[in-house]
Amino acid sequence: MAESRVKLVKLVKVVVSFVLLAALALFTVASIRTISLDVNVGLQLAHWEKTNNISLVINQQQREDLLARLKEAIRIPTVTFSQTESNITALREFDIFLRKAFPTVFSSSLVHHEVVANYSHLFSVVGSQPDLVPYMLLAHIDVVPAAESDGWEAPPFSAKEIDGFIYGRGTIDDKYSVMAILQALEYLLLKGYTPRRAFYIGLGHDEEARGFNGAMNIVRLLKQRGVKLSFVLDEGTGILDGIINGLEGPAAIIGLSEKGSANVKLSVSLAPGHSSIPPRESSIGILASAVKRLEENPMPRLFGYGPERETFEHLAHKFKFPLKFVFSNLWLFSPVLGRLLERKPDTNAFVRTTTAVTMFNAGVKVNIIPALAEAYVNLRIHSAQSLQEVLELIRETVGDPRVKMELIDGFDPLPVSSSDEKSFGFQIIKKTVLDMFPSVTVAPGICIGNTDSRHFKDLTNDIYRFAPVWFKPDDVRRFHGINERISKKNYEETVVYFFNLMQNCDIQKLPEPHSSVHEL
Repeated sequence: MAESRVKLVKLVKVVVSFVLLAALALFTVASIRTISLDVNVGLQLAHWEKTNNISLVINQQQREDLLARLKEAIRIPTVTFSQTESNITALREFDIFLRKAFPTVFSSSLVHHEVVANYSHLFSVVGSQPDLVPYMLLAHIDVVPAAESDGWEAPPFSAKEIDGFIYGRGTIDDKYSVMAILQALEYLLLKGYTPRRAFYIGLGHDEEARGFNGAMNIVRLLKQRGVKLSFVLDEGTGILDGIINGLEGPAAIIGLSEKGSANVKLSVSLAPGHSSIPPRESSIGILASAVKRLEENPMPRLFGYGPERETFEHLAHKFKFPLKFVFSNLWLFSPVLGRLLERKPDTNAFVRTTTAVTMFNAGVKVNIIPALAEAYVNLRIHSAQSLQEVLELIRETVGDPRVKMELIDGFDPLPVSSSDEKSFGFQIIKKTVLDMFPSVTVAPGICIGNTDSRHFKDLTNDIYRFAPVWFKPDDVRRFHGINERISKKNYEETVVYFFNLMQNCDIQKLPEPHSSVHEL
């Protein structure tokens, strides 16, 4: 018996020693990885082929003029209400306004302009070196509806200036990009600049209704002409300042992909009845239970399986210990971090496919039990899932054959664009940001909303979603919400950003990396 105990003790010691050694090995690897990922390297340290860019110094008169043009754009209510209803009068007015605001763009021999699908715009800018693959800049003219009664500090189409901010629909989404891109091109042309690399500018008029008329017809035209693009840059993400808890300093997140999307209708149909003799279960009750099950059973946590993993790895060196250690070793800590991120709605969107019940319709009279109850569910699909997988999970979660499920529309997540040191578009955007904002950390990421750029995936392998709009913690709710605004300074920065970006693209190829970090 004593001999058995001795053997057991020895075995336990061996097991404990093995566990400690394994833990030590893991800690050592994690520590080395933390140090290696902390090295701040990138192509911004390398020698770029073209460094003699024209600088843009905006004087006071130019500043007043460009702000006046932005305000005028905001005052035109180019609202998209649905896929079949837009403010056509405002779209026509905006066309006239653009021609007046940017006369050099519309008259230059280097720029070919055409109206697409009646209200969208395609600009083709000639390059002096036809062998360089062109790129494309996207933005959209239309905005979502807004009413003063919602609680705006200034009327939503007034472009009123308050404390250095311009308020109104389109100041974030997305007229500021429309105006900044064209303003930057106007300034370049006035300075006599001739691009080496050709590029396109696409301005859609129905992005808020999925771009089926504007963006899709622009794509159709480019396909007919055999156009292939080096990269596409659209709206999407921006510079986050104080939004990511624990991060020291602002971060520019360049969206490599977009979540997929789906709209699903759930319905229950039973025989109608009088409220004085109700059945044990009504169509409303059955549907409400199904909706409750969807809310209580979210889609699986998938943090670490999409571009969001790269975001935290790139930002790891900007966190203090222990977060720095955790984010540098997501191969080990992804499950833990995923559980932390899902606690807040803002970060839960990065962790999984989100499920939002957006409409619930039933009943026509207070004393009639309705025959039909309907609910609409909007889903934003994580990069690691497909539309079909999500639909199957909804069906399993609802688990009631009386609830009919119908897919209204939907699409899979977009392909993930490249972000390594050989990625032309990513590195050009990164350089442009760092040249302007040296204190900002640049990282790849995911765009949780959807943009017109998704229609362009057949024309290029690399689509990016970014503009240098600054977001503070209370700014996120302004997107499609009340008090949408942009600071005068930030709008001017956006003009300079596109002015520099257009010049930075005029290189033959990327420089050789200064150094590299090897994965362990």
